[in-house]
Amino acid sequence: MESKNSNEKVPNFIRNIIAEDLKNNKNEGRVQTRFPPEPNGYLHIGHAKAICLNFGLAEEFGGKCNLRFDDTNPVKEEDEYANAIEKDVRWLGFDWGEKTYYASDYFEQMYEYAVQLVKAGKAYVDDLSADEIRQYRGTLTQAGVESPYRNRSVEENLDLFERMRKGEFPNGAQVLRAKIDMSSPNLNMRDPVMYRILHAKHHRTGDKWCIYPMYDWAHGLEDSIEGITHSICTLEFEAHRPLYDWFLEQLGVFHPQQIEFARLNLSYTMMSKRKLLQLVEEGHVNGWDDPRMPTISGLRRRGYTPESIRDFAERIGVAKRDSMVDIALLEHCIREDLNKRAPRVMGVLNPLKVIIDNYPENQVDELDAINNPEDPEMGKRKVPFSRELYIERDDFREDPPKKYFRLAPGREVRLRYAYYITCVDVVKDENGEVTEIHCTYDPQTRGGCSPDGRRVKGTIHWVSTPHALDAEIRLYDHLFTKEDPGDVDEGEDFRSNLNPESLKIVSAKVERSLENARVENFYQFERKGYFCVDPDSSKESLIFNRTVTLRDTWAKIEKAQKGKS
Repeated sequence: MESKNSNEKVPNFIRNIIAEDLKNNKNEGRVQTRFPPEPNGYLHIGHAKAICLNFGLAEEFGGKCNLRFDDTNPVKEEDEYANAIEKDVRWLGFDWGEKTYYASDYFEQMYEYAVQLVKAGKAYVDDLSADEIRQYRGTLTQAGVESPYRNRSVEENLDLFERMRKGEFPNGAQVLRAKIDMSSPNLNMRDPVMYRILHAKHHRTGDKWCIYPMYDWAHGLEDSIEGITHSICTLEFEAHRPLYDWFLEQLGVFHPQQIEFARLNLSYTMMSKRKLLQLVEEGHVNGWDDPRMPTISGLRRRGYTPESIRDFAERIGVAKRDSMVDIALLEHCIREDLNKRAPRVMGVLNPLKVIIDNYPENQVDELDAINNPEDPEMGKRKVPFSRELYIERDDFREDPPKKYFRLAPGREVRLRYAYYITCVDVVKDENGEVTEIHCTYDPQTRGGCSPDGRRVKGTIHWVSTPHALDAEIRLYDHLFTKEDPGDVDEGEDFRSNLNPESLKIVSAKVERSLENARVENFYQFERKGYFCVDPDSSKESLIFNRTVTLRDTWAKIEKAQKGKS
């Protein structure tokens, strides 16, 4: 179900659960959620959905949302990622208060909880290797086999676990496992690993620890310690919920409720952080913030706004079943937002020179152009008009096909905000390519209106040649050619679906008003799409990224659906 605008809340089962809990005064009427990213990569649009859900629900129900870094794997975690995550969450418009939480803040407490389970005979140190543990675990149709070390005494387990902490054993020599049920139909309950030995420097705790908690052990404890009331996870953690519950029940600590929802699957988009890292490291893209990437930083650089992403997250809603969301909906959200807010300008991406023979050579007209017809308060700007102009090469045809209403020999068209012009001559080079067009103009049609009432079917944009600014335009398309990039033939992987046409760079001419454009400013280039100023841009070297084209396929889909209903 879709909201009509970003201010309407889509009903969903998680909202219903929280509302019912508040009605029953569960958790003393308190609502506390958390967003728990691992600082091992940059956040993507799927994380944006989770951010909007967790922070949005907390805000909606008068609660609080913690930002907590799940920093339990020192090998893959970096401060760079943590800083980027904080920036992304703030950019989306959310605030987690004065304190940022870290799993590493609780390492000592987690260790003490583990000792508590060992003393209760519900955890043991195992000497099996990782491969042996997998073999002993069994399958979905075959029960697991108990480790030969499963029945060590409490005293021996306590001694070995303490020595593990002190660093007496090498990586992989021992693990601490929960003692649950090796015949459980849920593989996650077959004596899961709680701690592994890992001699690695942690980005926050340094060399203090050489044993690190596994996610399933750490997750519920972090939630419990922080007093989280509703622990909202993606659907793949549904099978882990019994283990989440078991750990908290055995320890007798505060027990949050884990609720699962379907993660975001977006067409033509890869949502695996590991595979996105692969694209970065192998040079298929230019970093995590490449505008073709589905990362929040990439979307920001491409020109997406926080408002459009929050609107998208609300529109797609929350479900219990996996599905594929059409990327056209995301593009529709940014078009709707920028249509209201983006100033209109004129930019010619494939320039063709036009010379107006009957226009005075040294004359310059300053014509009025509307900044945004959706917002009259944005007013007007002056655009210079001269004898020599640039138009789009596609806006001229020497031999026009049927229903082509733009410029052609002997044909009259309207120049946006300017005059009617008529093509009278064509100049070509030795290869037969058109190099310039000669036209005449009607001075009585200033502003694009004819006093005699005659009408023309074509209106084209333009830029005055002597006043034009040079600009590099980066035209982005989908990074993958397939709707499901993971759908590959045998012997191939997702990289075989990379789109070789995902980026085209053109040299353009843009109007003079853009000399004051600043990084992340956004504009609608009339008839061409929405663009924003890239961070690599400068006053001397303007660079624009195309955010999205003007064509709105989602609006057509919506219209067709409404027509059927």
